Amino acid sequence: MTQRAQKTLYVSDLDGTLLNTESQVSHNSAQGLNRLIEDGALFTIATARTPATVVPLLHEVNMALPYIVLNGAAQWNHSKGDYEQVHVLDPATVEQVCKVFESRGLHPFVYHRVGSKVHACHVGSLSKQEKIFVQERLNLPLKQFFLEDEHYYSHPDVMLIYSMQDYGKLRRVYESLQTDVDCSPFLYHDIYDFESGLIEVYRRGVSKAQAIKALAKQCGADRIVVFGDNRNDIPMMQAATLAVATENAFPEVKAVAHEVIGDNDSDSVMHWIEQDFYGQSKQ
Repeated sequence: MTQRAQKTLYVSDLDGTLLNTESQVSHNSAQGLNRLIEDGALFTIATARTPATVVPLLHEVNMALPYIVLNGAAQWNHSKGDYEQVHVLDPATVEQVCKVFESRGLHPFVYHRVGSKVHACHVGSLSKQEKIFVQERLNLPLKQFFLEDEHYYSHPDVMLIYSMQDYGKLRRVYESLQTDVDCSPFLYHDIYDFESGLIEVYRRGVSKAQAIKALAKQCGADRIVVFGDNRNDIPMMQAATLAVATENAFPEVKAVAHEVIGDNDSDSVMHWIEQDFYGQSKQ
């Protein structure tokens, strides 16, 4: 490994950033990232996804560092096949959050950890967005759905409370959670369907920003470069040394970025890291 002036941790969001519009890491990006990692680049991802979908999405990338998953609620150690640095919600808070949803006629998914797996528990009807969400994730080794669980919010080790609905419905839930419950809620538009919203609720203090700071300390990195496209990426972009937005990012994300690069169909993240990493080695 070539010595360089600063030890940099590179962190990329997945959807709309490292993943292309087919929701894949292109073969070209995978090859480029593998060269970088082999040469000593510190690269990982920070995503709202769980390992159930992250692991298959990154199957071509020889990741050395833990993944930041669940918006920072946990790390995933790929070599061990298990969670690390897990932050769970207090049971009383889980009940409070679910009661807020129920007061709006909604029932969220409650994700609780069972060893290396996630059980996603739910009761009641699913929105059209949630039906698609479940159908696309059936039979995943690291996630199992329980859709008729009358005790859906009574399980231990809850890492995430999640729902996909029309954005307007979730906006009202989000506003109530912000004022009435001690938690960290995130609300944002679906990048593929602007009328749809996604809400994620974590333990107070959980965020990608806190997670990347902790990982940088673990790695001994003194410079953090992050890549993102959506509103839930803004906290980590504000916490980074250098924030980079993809061309397809929301305007609010571009506004806080130090730099805007090509879109997520152009292997833009991989190319930017190549130029930065190998450019530093020549200094």
